[in-house]
Amino acid sequence: MGRFVEGEDRRQGVLLPEYLDDYVSEENPVRVIDAFVEALDLGALGFEGVIPEATGRPAYHPGLLLKIYVYGYINQVASSRRLEREAQRNVELMWLTGRLAPDFKTIADFRKDNGPAIRATCRRFVDLCRRLDLFTHAVAAIDGSKFKAVNARDKNFTKAKLKKRMDQVEASIARYMAALETADRQEGGLAQAKSVRLKDKIAQLHEQMAAFKALEPVVRAAPDQQLSLSDPDARSMATSGRGSGVVGYNVQAAVDAKHHLIVAHEVTNVGHDRDQLANMAGEAKAAMGADQLDVLADRGYFSGEEVLACEGVGVTPYVPKPLTSAAKAKGRFGKQDFVYRPDEDVYRCPAGETLTRRFTSVEEGMNIHMYWTSNCAGCPLKSQCTDGKARRIRRWEHEAVIDAMQARLDAKPDAMRIRRATVEHPFGTLKAWMGATHFKTRTLEKVRTEMSLYVLAYNLKRMITILGPQSLMAAIRA
Repeated sequence: MGRFVEGEDRRQGVLLPEYLDDYVSEENPVRVIDAFVEALDLGALGFEGVIPEATGRPAYHPGLLLKIYVYGYINQVASSRRLEREAQRNVELMWLTGRLAPDFKTIADFRKDNGPAIRATCRRFVDLCRRLDLFTHAVAAIDGSKFKAVNARDKNFTKAKLKKRMDQVEASIARYMAALETADRQEGGLAQAKSVRLKDKIAQLHEQMAAFKALEPVVRAAPDQQLSLSDPDARSMATSGRGSGVVGYNVQAAVDAKHHLIVAHEVTNVGHDRDQLANMAGEAKAAMGADQLDVLADRGYFSGEEVLACEGVGVTPYVPKPLTSAAKAKGRFGKQDFVYRPDEDVYRCPAGETLTRRFTSVEEGMNIHMYWTSNCAGCPLKSQCTDGKARRIRRWEHEAVIDAMQARLDAKPDAMRIRRATVEHPFGTLKAWMGATHFKTRTLEKVRTEMSLYVLAYNLKRMITILGPQSLMAAIRA
């Protein structure tokens, strides 16, 4: 073994440090976790068991269990069974818990029973960041990402999926029946054994068909006509890949553009982001303590009502408008080729004609003004504009806020680049921490708790990088 670095003899006596504290350096992040939890008012946050019972077996203090979870999530150890093992062998965790090692059931029950308090703890850390004046930039980016639930795609059913599965089973039964008839015409022991196997498969398929038929009324009775067997709150959601999807949850996050801290988050089981802009922007504004907040979001968040709601709560949105014009897709002029004149309340078409307001209709609760001109019939550009008698332009009564937002986007061409660089990296980091399976808990309430632990761990790790362990501990204790 010459010319290699050699270890010591396992039977050699060693003089270990006298104190457990000597194993944990002053710069170790575990000291930040300890300082943060010790500074919390756990009773005010809503944790159970802060005041011990007068009788019965003594319980573990909730602060101890919270430390275990924060340490676990910051080190990508989310399983209660793995946390139990780490508490028995991990020196950092021994230091953090005073060498106490709760069993996995106690650890799991703490997360299950203290969901609202854990989510409040996550918000409390964002409050600390605000007190340190880290949100003076007053710009946040919002995005949503699909996270897998504890529910396989084969155990999620919609009406279309159920019909497809039943058709597949019927086709399989027909195929096996034809094979059985062929086997029955043959002689010998092998043919007999094959017939028995085919009959067993056909019986299994009939049982599967019966199970699918029993699910039909359940799926029809569901509010969104969707059923998940493992996690009842998980939903099938489309992803960016064509023909792909995931059974899981839609996680919303608002990230500040300067330090990339997650200032607000939410978990929903709605597969789109159109109704989330004003809610997430309002939460981000409150969390950052800003009088006025600029919010950047992608076109999946575009909704006229949501943009209008942002204007009313002191949030300035930057959201591109999707190009959904059927006319533009057919090579004709789109609405953007018509110029609106607000002082006259008219549109000017590409041929120079004036389109005046003719009437107002109510569509999905919104007042829509209709504009057109009577001179379309003789227009030389009519074939490039419409295949009807006249080209009509629809305008929402509050479309001025959309026009103003588009003007802001034109004046700030790098807004979407900033959004992408700000909010997409935290999602990538969180998914890397979670691994391929993502969430480990089931139902929306528990998944929200688990996401809060991940966000708290992400923000804590980010702050340690920004300020350093010693400065952060000093700020926590101040």
